[in-house]
Amino acid sequence: MAFERPTLTEIVERSQADFVSRLETMGAVLRRSVVHVLARVVAGASHMLHGHLDYVSRQIFPDLSERDFLLRQASLYGIQPSPATFAEAVVTVTGTDGAPVPTGTVLLRSDGAEYVTTADVTIVDEEAAVPVIAREAGADGTLETGVALTFESPLAGVAGEAFVASSTTAGEDEEDTEDLRSRLLARLQSPPHGGSAADYVAWAREVPGVTRAWCYPGELGAGTVVVRFVRDDDADPLPADEAVAAVQAYIDEVRPVTAAVTVIAPVAVPLAMSIQLVPNTTATRAAAHAELEDLLRRVATPGETIPISRLRGAVAAAEGVSDYTILSPAGDITHAPGELATLGPITWS
Repeated sequence: MAFERPTLTEIVERSQADFVSRLETMGAVLRRSVVHVLARVVAGASHMLHGHLDYVSRQIFPDLSERDFLLRQASLYGIQPSPATFAEAVVTVTGTDGAPVPTGTVLLRSDGAEYVTTADVTIVDEEAAVPVIAREAGADGTLETGVALTFESPLAGVAGEAFVASSTTAGEDEEDTEDLRSRLLARLQSPPHGGSAADYVAWAREVPGVTRAWCYPGELGAGTVVVRFVRDDDADPLPADEAVAAVQAYIDEVRPVTAAVTVIAPVAVPLAMSIQLVPNTTATRAAAHAELEDLLRRVATPGETIPISRLRGAVAAAEGVSDYTILSPAGDITHAPGELATLGPITWS
């Protein structure tokens, strides 16, 4: 039988009863009596200790522990959170021909974010492309094309404002607690086997930004392994060529020497739906949409079938929905190898 933490009231009553039985008091315990006061003091200390034990008991298990304890548990298996990365971009600077823009020059975004030039550049034909890197790591440092930056200190012959020509590398935040937890749980449930399918999934997820990955042994023939992955925290979860190359390079470092590994991005197949909701309100639509997105993130797998029952269950679980009918799709959704279901347009009625 599981232990249930007693409430403060229950502890007070137990303490008071213990005092009464041992002191053999005959009358009622008055509100300002010594017994009444001592019972509450002891009960308060006991309740605090129960709370601490309850907290510690949750930190023992990686599926319940808080981040500080989870980091310690993960480190025992050599798992570290993916570090934050620095955003990089190329900005267009204008000015007088021959004017230099030295390495280490600081530019500022309108919100105060700082960027530092990483190469010595000289203006030619009244402009120059200057590479910059964010001073602080994280997704907030990512620059969009066309964003204006201003020089922290004026440069002779250089206009005070520059514009982002291209964002070469998006910044990444440090891996969040739940993604780290899922990697640790996967490591505990599927220990390394010297190149099993689970190993390739784990290796792919060790690359910063990768949230889900799948392994397909033998897809391209005997001795081959195909790895697909997505980056759910990006604006587009399907990885760009640079992200695919990064995962390919990392897996090539850790894979068995005999395996021929190919890392590719899955092909997105938007799932269009038509749903009748009761009540059909903005709130219930948003709730159903969120449930469906969460479902696809949990169960969508390249090349696999999504049962219609799972879609129905997601809509039924949406807060505020009392009744519903999924008009389309009418049945299970199947996908060809490499195809990954994503949530497409939804028609509400």
